[in-house]
Formats: sequence, C-alpha cells, structure tokens
Amino acid sequence: MKNEITEVLKKLIAIDSANAFLVAGGQGESEMLSCIKDYLQKLGINASFEETGDGHNNLFATIPGSGGGKPITLCAHVDTVGYSTWRDSALNAVVSGSKLTGLGACDDKGHCAAMMLVAKELAKGKNRLQGDVHLAFVADEEGESRGSFAYVKAHMPEAVLILAPAPLHRIKVSHQGFGWLKIRVNGQAAHGSSDAIARMGEVIVRLQRNQQEVFAKNPHPLNGETLYHTGTINGGSDFATYPDFCELGIEVGMQPGETIGNRIQEIKEIFKEVKAMYPDFEGSVDTVVARNPFETKGAEELYQVLSEEVEKVLGVKAEAVGENSWCDAQIFQDAGFPTLGTGALGGNIHAFGEWVSLPQLERLINVLMGTLKRYCAS
Repeated sequence: MKNEITEVLKKLIAIDSANAFLVAGGQGESEMLSCIKDYLQKLGINASFEETGDGHNNLFATIPGSGGGKPITLCAHVDTVGYSTWRDSALNAVVSGSKLTGLGACDDKGHCAAMMLVAKELAKGKNRLQGDVHLAFVADEEGESRGSFAYVKAHMPEAVLILAPAPLHRIKVSHQGFGWLKIRVNGQAAHGSSDAIARMGEVIVRLQRNQQEVFAKNPHPLNGETLYHTGTINGGSDFATYPDFCELGIEVGMQPGETIGNRIQEIKEIFKEVKAMYPDFEGSVDTVVARNPFETKGAEELYQVLSEEVEKVLGVKAEAVGENSWCDAQIFQDAGFPTLGTGALGGNIHAFGEWVSLPQLERLINVLMGTLKRYCAS
C-alpha cells in the first residue's frame, strides 16, 4: 500500500491549492477537489461539490451502508498555506526513506490521500458496512474555516473524525480557542500632549505580565499554556508629532470553559490600571476573529473503538491529548457532532520541507478501516 499512498499523495501535492484568503493570488481548492472527485467517481462513489460561499466549495461523498448501523464522517481539508520560501520545490514531492516531503504533505494532503484510499478499500469490499461513511473534503481551514462552517449547516450531526497532523497514538480530544483582538489607545497630536504610543507601552507591559504570571503558571492539563503574542503595531505620523493613536494587534487563546469575553475583561482591567496613572487615558478593544475552544463530548464509544484499533495496529496504548493551537474540531463539536482528531506523524508544518511519515499514513488507513468496521456495525 505504501506505493499507492505515495502515488496518490504526489499527485495531490503537485496541485497548487494555496488558500486564497491567506495568499494573494492563491489558487484555492478547485483543482484539488476536481482531482479527488475524479478519483472517487472512478471507484463508483458519487461525489458532489457543496458551496461554502464566496465562490468556494467542499467536496462531499457517501459510501452507503446496508442499514442499521451508525453513520460517521471523515474530514480533511484541501487547502494549504503559501510557499514563497520554497517556491522551487514545494509542489514537487520527494521521498527520502520513510518520509515524503512537499507542501501539505502532512497538513493536510496526506490525510486527504488516506481518506481516498480508505474509500477505495470500502468501495471494493465484499461486505458493506451497516452505517454510512461520509467523506468531507473541506475548503478554507487555513483561512476562515468557511468549509467546515458550511458543512455543519448542510448535514445532520453524527460522529466525525478530523484527520490532521498528529502522531497516530495521540487522539485529540481538546484544543484551545483563539481570538485576534485589536487594542486602540488614543492620544492628542500636539506638542506636550498625551503620547498614545507611550501609553500603549504601559498596556503591553501589563499584557506580558498577565502572560507570565497567569497563563504560564496555570497551564491547561492537556492544552498547555494559554496562547498569547503581539502581532502588529501601528501609530504616529512623524518624529516631531505626538501620536494621536496607537493600535496593537494580538492573538490570545481561550481554554475550555472560557470565551473571548474572559480575555477582553482582562484587557479592560489593564485599562483601569493605566487610567489610574493617566486620568485622561482612553482605550478600546475590538474582536476581529474569535473561535471557541474544543472539548469532545459524546464521542466516548468512538474513542474506545479508535483507541483499541490504534493499540492493535501500533502495539502501544493510545493517549487522549490536547493542543495549544486551534483547528476546525470546535466547529463540528459546537454544531452537535461528537468529534475526535486523529492523524499521521509529520513535521515542518507551514514551513520549508514539510514532511509526513509514509508508514504512519499506511497505519492510519489500517486504523481507520478497523474503526469504521466496528463503529458503523454497532
């Protein structure tokens, strides 16, 4: 099977599917989805495009069961980040030992290939599963997640496995949420007046203190330290003029049980501290993007089956883990889809030399086949 995985994955990597939201002139998902659709239809599996908005699409396919079993969705995303730092080689997959290198090899084209090969195994199987297996190849995960939002609106809730980078024995049950916040401090652009940049400095110092004294000292048991970093800063017009505003962009995380409102309230408390120093201080905070944290619910049976299949294939016990980053699992869980994350080992994700382990992809396919046969028969 390794040769077939390599063949399919090389073909997918050769297709430019850079996210059009992230990358100016990005090609988007269209060619990737057409390639996958052709593959599935040659297997006798009907596949159709589903609109996500703004001219983009997901690809949806069903391998129907014989009836009486549980349905399940397998989901992977077809878009990638940009590749300006390795333009000459990113779309040319290379195998070296057990690794295959190329843009999206692990995030997430390797997992698209795994889904395609699972579909092939199911399509040629003599005994149909009892439950339907749905395949969701979604767009825009690297941008605004329009694909996953559109999918959960169009389909009834059922168990879902999100296929994404991870060592195969580590089953994702939790991850942080995040917010992009725009903090603005106002001043007066006149000699001797209030300096918006200097006052923003007071805000930044306190944001750093909150990260060091609260986030770093109280990590989540699965997701680790709450994410925080400054991203952008803007303000002022020239050397001689007092800046009348300063604007800071930050990314900050939320743990299960928290919302972006928790982070905004912390910033408002910082504003109070700075205003005690400067009575005419003016600050505001606006949410640009906010995504909720993920914590699986209702997927206990699926976890039991999946973890047993992992142990059977790998010979090691599965672990329930979290992440300090965000993925689309939250979108499915919030919509009532009991959700877990699983995948194959890889590295250099979103960077030069991204790679995926071919043996882990092969084992992932075996784990998925065993899981589907048992779960869909329940």
